[in-house]
Amino acid sequence: MSDTSTKNRTETELKIARPKLHKVILLNDDYTPREFVVKMLESVFRIGEPQAMAIMMTAHQKGSAVIAVFTKEIAETKADEAIELSQQFGFPLMVTTEPEE
Repeated sequence: MSDTSTKNRTETELKIARPKLHKVILLNDDYTPREFVVKMLESVFRIGEPQAMAIMMTAHQKGSAVIAVFTKEIAETKADEAIELSQQFGFPLMVTTEPEE
């Protein structure tokens, strides 16, 4: 007889972690026209006009508004696109990202 154990090994189940999500936030300013903000939201974030108007008004009244929530890379890319578009038209519009809690 051998001293070798014949116990079955338990299989390890791998869990894939979900990527952390980041909010894209529109900051209010007193220089960028409301119409431009709405058009930017429609084109960069593919948001319909009623929702774009609501986001713009929230930022206007409260100082900031969450546009959408994405993975970190997509959130940063969308924020960069929005800022770049604004700069092309000479507006100081700011869009930031932050981790979702």
